[in-house]
Amino acid sequence: MSPMTTIERRALQAISTPNGHMLIVAADQRNSMKAVMTDAPDGPGSVTPDQLIEAKADLVRHLGNNAPAILLDPETALPQVVDDGTLARGSALVVGMDQSGYETVDGLRFTRVVEGVTPRRVRDLGGDAAKMLWYIRPDKQDANSLVGQEIRELTAACEAEGVLLIVEILTYRLEGETEEDYRAAFPGFIADVARLSVECGAKVLKLPYPGSAEACAAVTEAAAGAPWAVLSAGVDHETFIGQVRTAVANGCAGAMAGRSLWKDSLAVDPQVRTQLLTERALPRLRELAATVDGAA
Repeated sequence: MSPMTTIERRALQAISTPNGHMLIVAADQRNSMKAVMTDAPDGPGSVTPDQLIEAKADLVRHLGNNAPAILLDPETALPQVVDDGTLARGSALVVGMDQSGYETVDGLRFTRVVEGVTPRRVRDLGGDAAKMLWYIRPDKQDANSLVGQEIRELTAACEAEGVLLIVEILTYRLEGETEEDYRAAFPGFIADVARLSVECGAKVLKLPYPGSAEACAAVTEAAAGAPWAVLSAGVDHETFIGQVRTAVANGCAGAMAGRSLWKDSLAVDPQVRTQLLTERALPRLRELAATVDGAA
């Protein structure tokens, strides 16, 4: 693992609980967030940009301000929630750098940075850290591939600007590959992408749950000292709590939760949304906080 700078260590502290475990509310989604707002007058596709911004602001108020940190995108929520004081002083901000979606080239998926969002822009937006998503098939790509070079370049650029970069990696099924074959390879893929990312300079990782205690331990070993947080990937809250408990017991450093917290609370109606976020989503966040700290 590449050593962290002093400012990167401070950023890691800012996105962690007092007991030192990462806990970030993920709210950088755009299309997938609209998709769960099913009470929109004409269906999820009718959610307006203003309604999405208002929903994100409520996620900050009711969840982000009760967590060490919240992850937001620079296309809708920022800089508004910082400039208007919605984001509380005591909650750190992680700025998502990746564009929504991906493009496919020769069967492989590639993501892009949001236009104009540089490590310096992350700082200008008030970010304590940045996050960038890459898709990797470790059986097809290695540290010398284009994606490996992209990780090296952005990690170095963020370090030069004094920004901690969280490297998020997702794997995926190739065209013609059976679901059975992909599932069998998946635990090994997660360990492999952790190893590849750290080889390319990644210092903090955001990864899918690899499937078992043994697989989590293998990911921790592959990460070679780089802390990794498990992402919720849209599973239900109860399932995610079990995954986090297993992951943390086997070396995982925390959790980054999005839809598992709020996917059934994002009503378009502000009053309904506030009630659901405070009565349903916030208790889930508190349970998750206890779980990452090993108290649940």
